[in-house]
Amino acid sequence: MITVAILGAGIGREHLDGYHALPDLFEVKTLCDLDRARASEVVGEEPITITDNLSSVLADPRIDLVDVCLPPHLHYPVTMQVLKAGKHAICEKPLVSSLADADSLISTSNTLNKNVYPVFQYRYGRAMSQVQALRDAGLLGTPYAASIETHWCRRADYYAIDWRGTWAGENGGAVLGHAIHNHDLITALMGPIQSLSAFTTTRVNSIETEDCASISMQMMNGALVTSSITLGAADDTTRLKLTFSGVTITSGTAPYAPATDTWTFTARDPALQTAVDDVINSVGDVPQGFTGFLSAIAADLNQQPAEAVTLADGRQSIELVAAIYHAARTGTVVTLPLTEDHPLYAGWHPSKDS
Repeated sequence: MITVAILGAGIGREHLDGYHALPDLFEVKTLCDLDRARASEVVGEEPITITDNLSSVLADPRIDLVDVCLPPHLHYPVTMQVLKAGKHAICEKPLVSSLADADSLISTSNTLNKNVYPVFQYRYGRAMSQVQALRDAGLLGTPYAASIETHWCRRADYYAIDWRGTWAGENGGAVLGHAIHNHDLITALMGPIQSLSAFTTTRVNSIETEDCASISMQMMNGALVTSSITLGAADDTTRLKLTFSGVTITSGTAPYAPATDTWTFTARDPALQTAVDDVINSVGDVPQGFTGFLSAIAADLNQQPAEAVTLADGRQSIELVAAIYHAARTGTVVTLPLTEDHPLYAGWHPSKDS
């Protein structure tokens, strides 16, 4: 049994639901939030301690794992505190606001032998298992091209929370806070990125950060990927289309858990459609979303075979954000990986941009 403290009752509410689905693996002991009334509402009648004192949480010997669900500008300093308190950490996206901070977390995690798990729950769902099954069966083939749409609706009321839409509080806009999950998903499906170009702009709301973007990526395996992002859509839609030499894959439109939706798998050679259908139909129910994400963490902490999200995955997501912002600001094609001498290694906040 892994004992947990959740920091933040906003998105922490969804994390709590994930722990509830795994009562044999996790026990949530504490919910910490400065708004104790909100925390009480989330906890209800459950025997979970409510506190607004972070120090008491970190000093609690009962806690194995601290789940950081705080505003983005607090992710790095609080996760560092968690590690130094001798506990494992889960950290909501974005993991940190610079590659320098990501490398600092990796170093501290390795030194203290405590794990940090970035939150990328989109990776978990039946559709992802179906893609992997096709790959294992040799039916998927060579990746050719893919497209991602992160077309969501964010109005002025969303930005009524004072840190949203600001560089100081949110550390970025739609590229960082909204499309980061889909970008992680596309690298999980199509492989690492070699180079990219990008445009970003603010067209929808009166905010500091971008709310629209267009990104073109070349993957290391040669595949081409486009990402279209806007927060000015009429509703929230996530859509992926992936073309491999053997199969074309089209996702559903579920915005926040695309891998839990029904995807279509069409064989390029019609004679292989039955074989493709047999493989995808052979994949049964799997833990999905936060439940799948947390199940993998439990297995990893218990030293069992696991497909847990790693700190290296989190660093990769931050590297991609830095590359996108640099490409958009300079009008250049940016090649990855980014090294320590890169202008945005220490952060992409405009005051740090050179």
